[in-house]
Amino acid sequence: MVEEKLNLTMLTDFYEITMANGYFSSGMADDTAYFDMFFRKIPDGGGYAVMAGIEQVIEYLENLKFTEEDIAYLREKKIFSEDFLKYLADFKFTCDVWAVPEGTPIFPGEPILTVRGPVMQAQFVETMILLIVNHQSLIATKASRIVRAAAGRPVMEFGTRRAHGTAAAVYGARAAYIGGCAGTACTIADSRMGIPALGTMAHSWVQMYGDEYEAFKKYAEIYPTNCVLLVDTYNVLKSGVPAAIRVFKEMKPEKMGIRIDSGDITYLTKQARKMLDDAGLQECTIVVSNSLDEYLIRDVISEGACIDSFGVGERLITAGSEPVFGGVYKLSALEKDGRMIPKIKISENTEKITNPGFKSVYRLFDRDSHRALADVIVLDGETIPEEDGYEIFDPDAVWKRKRLSNFYAKNLRKQIFRDGKCVYERPSIEEIKAYCASQMDTLWDETKRFENPQTYYVDLSYDLWKMKHDMIESISK
Repeated sequence: MVEEKLNLTMLTDFYEITMANGYFSSGMADDTAYFDMFFRKIPDGGGYAVMAGIEQVIEYLENLKFTEEDIAYLREKKIFSEDFLKYLADFKFTCDVWAVPEGTPIFPGEPILTVRGPVMQAQFVETMILLIVNHQSLIATKASRIVRAAAGRPVMEFGTRRAHGTAAAVYGARAAYIGGCAGTACTIADSRMGIPALGTMAHSWVQMYGDEYEAFKKYAEIYPTNCVLLVDTYNVLKSGVPAAIRVFKEMKPEKMGIRIDSGDITYLTKQARKMLDDAGLQECTIVVSNSLDEYLIRDVISEGACIDSFGVGERLITAGSEPVFGGVYKLSALEKDGRMIPKIKISENTEKITNPGFKSVYRLFDRDSHRALADVIVLDGETIPEEDGYEIFDPDAVWKRKRLSNFYAKNLRKQIFRDGKCVYERPSIEEIKAYCASQMDTLWDETKRFENPQTYYVDLSYDLWKMKHDMIESISK
């Protein structure tokens, strides 16, 4: 974790502690409960989201403990029983956890993470699980969109100074890398997580010298193997690019490039490219930055801008166009005397009605194209009959049924914890990034459109749909 000296156990909503004390006082502390995390809406009106944050969830759950200072603070509130505080002093996480692996495309309504265990524990971890997964999934999703807009050109995450705090900078860089970025400006993300740190100079470097030529020459002397010069401190075309060309021809650095951080990107890059090519510097790359997002990147490329890579800052690290990933954490079942008791939340807002029971999520893939066809949420123990075909239906319109054949099914979720012990083989950040790229290739282009994407269907199995329908009918009577 970034906050290495800070115990994050108390980073929770206060009502998690009041409920824990209530469960303890009511003799319910060891009752087994199931909680699902899912989200209801894809940011930016997109067709998909990207799962991220599981590594940090694992770190949090492995380090759950109440310190003496925590217990003293709670005692001072004068609302918690001494027996409860003694319980917290010996607290140990013993739950089971299942989750969708990082880098997986995810869709609304799916249980992307489930916690099963004593209700006090399973309820208490709600806040941090939501905080971690909501944030990283939001940034990974935004990064994926921006990287797709760049159409194969590298995208660097440049948003550290605009992030909403230290953890947001570091874990935002991590999530952006999962989503497809080539690297980050955040040095600590490289030193702690192995995410490539990138960057060369600021305008102040240029201003420190008598003119651009002097500044660029000194930089080329110091960094002959990676000489990327910022050419817009004064005037891109009249002084910046000419000074860079002069230095490149004199110093002949191994790798050379220019960066433009302001102005009309399309016009300036076209003119700069011509000037560089006319000088015989076809190998010199052009990097652009300055308040970019997927829409601006798409537009300048369509206008013929001559760009080799992008640096994207504030609109990536803060997901500026829609900076909230609305994941929620809801009770879905209890166990009593060895029997599963499904639970449901009903609302006048139909999108807030939850899916009851302990569930799994299967993704159905076409055997020929290996493209994803649909996801099906099933009750635990249900299987998807691949050989005989499988009938899916829209649970909100049960007459719309379709029988699939020539497909294979994959259970998206993996067990992360068993009895409080991590049983998941954690992939490296490079493996997660590669997995994300491969999974994005399974989605149809229509699903990945920025505007009006094709809806990717997440259906309920008939047994789950009937359970939900019957529970709603029973409660409504």
